[in-house]
Amino acid sequence: MNERIKELAEQAGIITNLDTDFFEKDPNKWVDYYSEKFAELIVRECIGIVENLSPGYKDYRDQIEDAFRRDCVARMEQHFGVNDSNCQV
Repeated sequence: MNERIKELAEQAGIITNLDTDFFEKDPNKWVDYYSEKFAELIVRECIGIVENLSPGYKDYRDQIEDAFRRDCVARMEQHFGVNDSNCQV
């Protein structure tokens, strides 16, 4: 498994925070919660990559690239329903 994905799985609680009582009482709820959290972490990671891309232009193209990145981030957040208020990484 990719180390970053492993770290995200640990943050989501998939690997290290296995609550057996919770799982035994309602396994579907457990799977849904951790799957959703894991997906949110992956989407947030992708958004972070896009936000930090920098082509390094020293002219108007840099402003165009910045605007495009902001649009991409906003569309990804909207599409996946992930934003700073509902996803703590």
